Parts: sequence; C-alpha cells; structure tokens
Amino acid sequence: MTRTVLIVGCGDIGSRVARLELAEGHGVYGLARSAETAARLAGQGIAAVGGDLDKPDSLAGLKGGWTTLYYLAPPPASAVDDPRLAALLEALPATRLPGKVVYISTSGVYGDCGGDWVSEDRPPHPQTGRSRRRWAAEEALTASSRRHGVTAVILRVPGIYGPGRLPLERIRAGVPVVCEEESPYSNRIHADDLAEVCFAAGRRPAAEGVYNVSDGRPTTMTDYFYRVADHFGLPRPPAISMADARRVLSPAMLSFLEESKRLDNGRMLRELHPRLRYPDLERGLAACSGLDP
Repeated sequence: MTRTVLIVGCGDIGSRVARLELAEGHGVYGLARSAETAARLAGQGIAAVGGDLDKPDSLAGLKGGWTTLYYLAPPPASAVDDPRLAALLEALPATRLPGKVVYISTSGVYGDCGGDWVSEDRPPHPQTGRSRRRWAAEEALTASSRRHGVTAVILRVPGIYGPGRLPLERIRAGVPVVCEEESPYSNRIHADDLAEVCFAAGRRPAAEGVYNVSDGRPTTMTDYFYRVADHFGLPRPPAISMADARRVLSPAMLSFLEESKRLDNGRMLRELHPRLRYPDLERGLAACSGLDP
C-alpha cells in the first residue's frame, strides 16, 4: 500500500531513509527551513514542507495527514528538554496526526552501566545534558502518543559510523585513547543499517515501544579506534591511562569515556527484522574503503 511519510531532520540518515521509502514508491516529504534546504531535498526526490523547528510560528501551516513521521532532528544543545519536538507535536493538526512516529534517541539514556549487557528493560539513568534532553524527548513523545492514539517507536542509537563518519582526523592528529584494559565498551551501527532499522520500524505494523539499535558486536572504544587505524593504514593512536585522559582530553571526549555498556539488540532483530548489511565492524569498514580520504 502506498503511504506518505514526513522526515524531520533530512541530514545523512534522513536522506538514507528517504531513499528506502522512495524505492518502495511511497510519497516522501521533508521539513525544510530554508529555500536552499528545499532545493537540496527536491534534488533527492523529496517534497519540501516549509518550517523551522526553532520558530514555532513557522510550523502553523502544517497540514498533517502523513502516514508515518520520522523524527531525526536533535534537541538544541543548551536546552533542558527538547522544545523542537514539542513545537512540532503542538503544530500537527490533532485530526490529521500520523499513525506512527519513529524517533531516534540515544543509548546514552541508560547512563554508565559498568560494561553490563543492557536490554530495553533497564531503567534509563541519563548522566549528561545530551542524554537528559533525549530522555525528556522520549517521555514527551510517549505521553503525546498515548494521549492521541499514535504509535510511537523509540530507537536508542549508539555511535554511528560509515563513509564520512569515521574518526580519521582524530587518529591522524594522534589524539590519545585510553589503554585497552581501562577502555569502556562501546556500541555502533553502520549508517546504512540505521536507516534500514528506521525503515523497518516505520513499515512494520507491530513495531512499537523502545528498541536498542546496534550491530550486536560491542568492543572497547580503544579497539574501535585501533581497527579503524589498521584498516586505513594509519598509525595507532597512543594509549594513556584513564587518569591521564581526564587531564588531557576535552570534556566532550571524556563524556563518552565515562560510560560503558553493551547493547542487547535482540528485540530489534526479533521484531523489526532489519536487513543488516554490515553486522560487524570488519564488513562495515570494508564498505568505507575508497569513500573516506
């Protein structure tokens, strides 16, 4: 059955989702805050819908009526919650709401789990401003969806890698990593596979609730950097202790080092049945060869 979708946040992942929807013959619309963005979307076969999430009045003309809403836009960097998501939910006509909303969140909402395997049953414990904003957005979307009878799918996503999304410049710059024995576990998903998971969540009628998204093969963060360096023939970055890392690395880098978890992606595989092209890092990096400088 032909359906129409609205993608809010038509960046890299949103564009990949759009291509999957268009390949099925579905109507794809994208929120555009400028004429330049509208032109870029048109070049991808996406019909532009005018509106700026940071200017709620600009959303007043949204007519609604889309079958599925993919919400991929991040919250503002300095907000307590997510006023952008709130503005969109407020602007959509109550009589023409989408049947389903697919929202990209972060696995950071779990906080530090000490390297434990984490399923969707684990209570969130966000510990950074970034993850607290995402958790607030999850709660707001869940409450709104229940109130209006809309199905909400929340995808808790870890690090995304792929062409243009690899830490090559950091490795070339020799930024140190934490020594292997102290390095936290990290999780990842290839950009193409994340788009496929979004698409699967949007098209499967039974998809609902929270899903951990990952390739299911977590390793330490240091192992990830080493394997990227090895694949591209770069020197491995120097390793330092966690104590030294706290002295020399930026707060942003440290925020990722202070949390360790291994995501259980079983529910995603069982219920969404995504066709993962890169179920491990080796195959994912091979697909990036020749595409990254």
